[in-house]
Amino acid sequence: MKDECCPQFDPKPWNETTLQWEGRRFVKDRVRSFLHIPLNFGSVMKRNMRAIEALDAEADPPVVLSDETSPWGADVYIGVTRDIPRAGMATISGTFLSKVYEGPYRNMRQWIEEMQAFVSARGKSAKKLYFFYTTCPKCARKYGKNYVVILAQV
Repeated sequence: MKDECCPQFDPKPWNETTLQWEGRRFVKDRVRSFLHIPLNFGSVMKRNMRAIEALDAEADPPVVLSDETSPWGADVYIGVTRDIPRAGMATISGTFLSKVYEGPYRNMRQWIEEMQAFVSARGKSAKKLYFFYTTCPKCARKYGKNYVVILAQV
């Protein structure tokens, strides 16, 4: 296995910015969780990335979003440049405020509260939150930073 599977993340373009997406294309899959801790994230990613890489359809920059729908599971959205046969496909459109956080996942509750305040300070309300985990745990250790971007659809 190669030393790095995730490119090093540059937080600047994602921090405290507004994103406008129109029909942004994603492979959509489901991850099982226990109290929001993913149980099969690695296998779901490997399966989907094989299909995406086989068609040279990786988004640049790579974007993997998680929609924490319950403590028992999450929808995962993997950015692609074209439809992937036999994969669940989805498009996401809208206006998003994004903010970058760095640190251990145990800070997530605090980050969500800070994100809600960030959105409110801009006179908006969040319709939905997506979480962009920018690197896998192995690459986060290698780079020395564990960045998470929270995107609030407004």
